Amino acid sequence: MVYWLVSLQLPNKRKDACWELLQEKTSAAALGSNYKLEIPDLRVGTLDSLMALSDELSRTSTMMEAVVNKVKRQVNDAAGAKGLVGLKVEGMSTESYVQRFKWDEAKFPARRPLKETVDRMQELVSRIEDDLKVKASEYNNLKSQLNQITRKAQGSLAVRDVSTLVKPAQVIDTEHLTTLFVIISKFSLKEWEEGYEKMCNYVVPRSSTHIAEDNDYSVVSVMLFKRVLDDFKAAARSKGYQVREYHAPAEGAELTTAQAEQLKKDVEQKKNALEQWCKTAYGEAFSCYMHVLVVRLFVESILRYGLPPSFQAAVVRPQEKSETRLRLELETTFGGGKAHYWKDDGSNLGAGLAGDTELHPYVSLTLSTDYNA
Repeated sequence: MVYWLVSLQLPNKRKDACWELLQEKTSAAALGSNYKLEIPDLRVGTLDSLMALSDELSRTSTMMEAVVNKVKRQVNDAAGAKGLVGLKVEGMSTESYVQRFKWDEAKFPARRPLKETVDRMQELVSRIEDDLKVKASEYNNLKSQLNQITRKAQGSLAVRDVSTLVKPAQVIDTEHLTTLFVIISKFSLKEWEEGYEKMCNYVVPRSSTHIAEDNDYSVVSVMLFKRVLDDFKAAARSKGYQVREYHAPAEGAELTTAQAEQLKKDVEQKKNALEQWCKTAYGEAFSCYMHVLVVRLFVESILRYGLPPSFQAAVVRPQEKSETRLRLELETTFGGGKAHYWKDDGSNLGAGLAGDTELHPYVSLTLSTDYNA
């Protein structure tokens, strides 16, 4: 869902009159839905400080939007679309929170200098981003270990480690003799049986033994003298066989079945814990993001309309496929022949740019609650 955070003003008109006109021209015409945005009496400071803060707010809001999307992406990876549906901000759905936004005075006192307030918001979201990196890394490392074990135990014979298939008793390794393991397509088994003894000299007759098979491949063993090891490997490769040597796993390197099951449980627990943390972090990050956008709207409106603050702030949800008509109606109603135009990010672009459809004669910020993969 896309929302526009806008501030509107008409010369010699009360804020209520702006709201009534907005409702009449847009909501009644089914171009969109409007929600009053109550901005507290924030501390203005000096014009220079507002202009400096304006540049910083642009960067900060971009950073926060990115963190919100990172958290949502992690929830989607862990729980899928149903996890995204369950995301809440202060106990409400994201849509309800945006539409009913109330400034959190306890967390961000309105009379605190705006720079300090923005720094506090940035600090909270940066901490969330750092924690997400650590928690996601821990989960991904465990998940990678489990995937590696699963591939070894359940993957195709063409990629599995032969040490997981072969018992030590099936391996002969003396001063002169060795055992090789060969992965062969099941369609080539007959060819193997008839020809392996002739692939090179010094292959032990009738030494081929069936070890394992799946839908596509069979693993067989063959005994031969070590002096012809390289010759046999070359002959096998020329026939499309995969040759593997057995290497006993280092002591403690292989997980027991019980340990593998425990790792699986650990991955699931870590996944659930990460999902729950992300849901809490999302609410915190999105709340900070929304507050920063409200501060941006306030700052840009002061720079746009001057003091004292006398603009009407609103959250506008455009009707689908009516965005262009809605923008035109807002420009016609609230343009007032202004010389200055604003980009959709709130930045002042000066005069003479009204022909560009991305510019507006009022302050406008765009907020998307959709998931961006």
